[in-house]
Amino acid sequence: MPKSDLPFGSDFSPTDKDLGHLLELADECGSDWREFERRVRAAYTEDKNTSDSNKNKLSNNTKLGMRSYGLIGPDDATLTELGERLLALRDKPEQMYEEFARHILVNRKGLTLTQCIRDMTTAGEEVTGVTIRRELEERGVYVPVNSRNHFTMRLWLAKAGVFSKDFRLNESRLEEILGTTIESVDALAQLTPEQRAYLRTIASIDTDAPQWSNDLAKLAAAAHGVDFRDQGIPKLVLYPLKEAGFITLERGTKQPGRGAKPFLVKPTDRVRTELVEPLLKQIDEQVLPDLRPWLRRPLSEIRADINSDDRHVRGLALEALAFKLMRLVNLDYVTTRLRGSQTGGAEVDLIFESTRLLFNRWQVQCKNTRRVSLDDVAKEVGLTHMLKSNAIVMLTTGDVGREARRYAAEVMRTSNLCIMMVDGADLRSIEANPASLVDILTREARNAMQVKTLQLDGGN
Repeated sequence: MPKSDLPFGSDFSPTDKDLGHLLELADECGSDWREFERRVRAAYTEDKNTSDSNKNKLSNNTKLGMRSYGLIGPDDATLTELGERLLALRDKPEQMYEEFARHILVNRKGLTLTQCIRDMTTAGEEVTGVTIRRELEERGVYVPVNSRNHFTMRLWLAKAGVFSKDFRLNESRLEEILGTTIESVDALAQLTPEQRAYLRTIASIDTDAPQWSNDLAKLAAAAHGVDFRDQGIPKLVLYPLKEAGFITLERGTKQPGRGAKPFLVKPTDRVRTELVEPLLKQIDEQVLPDLRPWLRRPLSEIRADINSDDRHVRGLALEALAFKLMRLVNLDYVTTRLRGSQTGGAEVDLIFESTRLLFNRWQVQCKNTRRVSLDDVAKEVGLTHMLKSNAIVMLTTGDVGREARRYAAEVMRTSNLCIMMVDGADLRSIEANPASLVDILTREARNAMQVKTLQLDGGN
């Protein structure tokens, strides 16, 4: 079984452990980890109504938790640089917990946890240990079923005022500890891989002096393996980063042998070296990070942005719409074939799965066109062999053509595929009442069943 992506937190919780005292014990025991465990047992587990072997296990768990959070070294109980820094603040507990919370947020996926809970509460979803674990897993963060690692992390963050007892996030406190705004973090999440690589390069140089845009692109390509299209850097990278508030641009003079005039690029206050790299690393490890701000919005707003003049906005809105609708019927997201700026507002393919009773793979095509044609359906049918899909959902903001429906019916007669059509009228119904999605999919499933039944009757 894979290990948790969050730090191990069993028996290392602020509900029954004093962080300052534990750091002091580690400092006194140094390289003698067995003595450290004995002293933890004497202070925290000796009076528990359990066996000696279990008391030893609980003490060992505390040591493992401190290691997982980066407070002591991997081989003994020697304090790390972080541990020594926190120990020096023991007499100032508010500052100690704030420093520890900053470390958790930036270096231990704490920001991912806070974003997860924030998104769930904003969307009006029930926030429990089970739902948080599942939402984290959808973001690419694995937490074992019986683990309390996410609970422990939330409790440590709560000691610094980031969370209240009822999972409520204190955004102003989070921003104060993190040293940046929630808006800046959301802006980072919505950057493309090319823009992230470019911003990482700017942050790694660690200077406020302007740099030539083409030189930065060359460094980013070498360091992060991205491919910047010829003559496309301003539109692909520079203008979006400027609009997001991460850089300023100034047109430079023409450089000998370099063709067109490059830009002079200068980072803004949003680009803090000690934050950009670890935050972007967390974002990179998440699933669909750029869609999270969208998934907090109601369907009506997402539908409105599908008609945006901005191609990137249209693409994200399409993907968010398809994602949100499939999650309404409890399907598990797997992957996306076309992403963000690649879609140009035209179409998006998402793959979902369900393992309830039988394995099913759903292939969702979302089109922002006036009409779905026969060719559109045929293209998706052809892809089912590669994607191993059992069901196709054609989701359109327009209408489904008559020939497209006839072709879909013929495919269902001669194969095990189920093809469901959700058109613009259906979307308006779902917008008014999300629960109607179940009725619409049930209607389409019944249509498919009727087609297959007719085929069976015809063979008798």
